[in-house]
Amino acid sequence: MIRLQKFIAGAGICSRRAAEKLIRAGRVTVDGRQVTEMGMRVDPSRNTICVDGKRIAGDNSPYRYIMLNKPAGVLTTVHDPFGRPTVMDILGRNTDRIYPVGRLDKDSEGLILLTNDGALAHRLLHPGHKVPKTYVATVTGHPSEKDLDILRAGIDINGKTTLPCRIRPLGRTRRSSVLRIVLKEGKKRQIRLMFRQIGHPVIRLKRIRIGPLHLDRLPAGESRLLSNREIGALKKAVGL
Repeated sequence: MIRLQKFIAGAGICSRRAAEKLIRAGRVTVDGRQVTEMGMRVDPSRNTICVDGKRIAGDNSPYRYIMLNKPAGVLTTVHDPFGRPTVMDILGRNTDRIYPVGRLDKDSEGLILLTNDGALAHRLLHPGHKVPKTYVATVTGHPSEKDLDILRAGIDINGKTTLPCRIRPLGRTRRSSVLRIVLKEGKKRQIRLMFRQIGHPVIRLKRIRIGPLHLDRLPAGESRLLSNREIGALKKAVGL
């Protein structure tokens, strides 16, 4: 049995919070009966669940795929010996045997994928597949196009040259600039080290995309199950 709003989110209809709004608005039925109160549990193999009259199909896969919008100040790890908050603390119950795919440093925020699908996780992390990851960074000052071209071409970090990347300015204030950055690798604190080398340290860093998977409007600290379509797109991106 699974909570109704969790099932709706897991089917890719919307986030869990938005699913709760759908239920309260009377747009959800279970076996033909309208549900407006929270807390109902359903069995997708037995119950017929509809949103706006359209039946939702469940996912019988043994694997779990969860998208999380990690807030700043949270560690991307299963456990921290010093008791600091981790992504698993945010997810709470029912997270046994799933693990984050890659990392975001403590001060960064945005899209984290967690799964127990080892084959998918391995391919997403393997540099040979070069799955693009997209970030929005706010940096101090206003980097020149010449400086950005240096980063785009590849820059030496701890004795290793980064792969070419894409950087596009999005806007600026008097004291900072906002840029969209697409990497095909994931060295530790790579973007922060890149911009520090050209004299424009990162103020804020948020990952918004991993391959075809987009964070979209998922609120900070919220999570949801991936839809079958999203899972299929991720697998296609890595040749599974």
